[in-house]
Amino acid sequence: MLDYLIVGSGLAGISFAEIALKNNKSILVVDNMSQVSSRVAGGFYNPVILKRFSEVWNAQEQLIIMNDFYDEIEEKLQTKFNHKLPILRKFFSIEEQNNWFAASDKRNLAPFLSTKLVSKKYKSIDSPYNYGEVLHTGYVDTMLLLDTYREYLKNNDLLLDQSFDWGYIEFFDFGVQYKNIQARHIIFAEGFGLHKNPFFNYLPLDGTKGEMFVIKAPDLDLDVIINTSVFILPMGNDLFKVGATYNWQDKTDLPTSEGKQELIDRIKEIINCDFEIIEHYGGVRPTVKDRRPLIGTHEQFQSLHILNGLGTRGVMLGPAMAKVLYDYIENDVPLEREIDIKRFHKRYLKSLNSDRP
Repeated sequence: MLDYLIVGSGLAGISFAEIALKNNKSILVVDNMSQVSSRVAGGFYNPVILKRFSEVWNAQEQLIIMNDFYDEIEEKLQTKFNHKLPILRKFFSIEEQNNWFAASDKRNLAPFLSTKLVSKKYKSIDSPYNYGEVLHTGYVDTMLLLDTYREYLKNNDLLLDQSFDWGYIEFFDFGVQYKNIQARHIIFAEGFGLHKNPFFNYLPLDGTKGEMFVIKAPDLDLDVIINTSVFILPMGNDLFKVGATYNWQDKTDLPTSEGKQELIDRIKEIINCDFEIIEHYGGVRPTVKDRRPLIGTHEQFQSLHILNGLGTRGVMLGPAMAKVLYDYIENDVPLEREIDIKRFHKRYLKSLNSDRP
């Protein structure tokens, strides 16, 4: 009998899988790669919400857990995913500079915002007001990470490459049986696919569509991530990842002409050289209105658990939230109320009057 059947192999799913394996638990991951948001994510991590100059929730703790997690997984898989790279915020006015310095005086932001302006001139970018540097930043090559980890699972017979059918779940004293598989627990890490899950689809996972480009710009020379109205992330060989849009109505993964035009317009606000669009892709981020993850155990079926709602910061949140859920299940460490799905207890009670389990 397995300890964990894990549904989903995005950032949430592989984070939990790795923590379970590290603790000598037996696992099997089920996934048909129908959810793409982790694969097409920008992948960069940033402890500051630059639009509002506020600290990302629990940023210090998340960064420590995240860096340890990716260091260990890089060594295990002998592949480099985590790239430490500065993020520079381009200033468009003296007022923006002043707002930066005011923010850097705040105790919770001081460790993350440099008080020294970056005056370096980057080819094809006008920057008369210079840049501010965010500290402790970088990016994870999420597509490489997920592909490599999926191959590792496959090679070790830990992957079931198929869609998951909730109708095959049977409940017993020992846990659950799914088809011919017995397990103590099921971890649902399905991203936006949660909406099809009859056990947890009462939860308010909104989903926010994002579109991104990979562009080729030979006249753009960057060794940092530029972040303004969009981010520009150097990938090497004159290629750059650029994103992202935010659409709260469209819940498909298909690129759109509107998203394309929005990205083109924003890129032209930052760089003054020609560029070619190499790739254009989209994905629906698993976002929640209160901007907190969805972590916890089903109120009726104690063998069913959820790890979802990582939103736009899955690279930072995934390892930390997987650890929190693992410690909750195995060591009875209580969940913080702001991430526990019990905060939506009233929605669950309402769902009992419907056709959901």
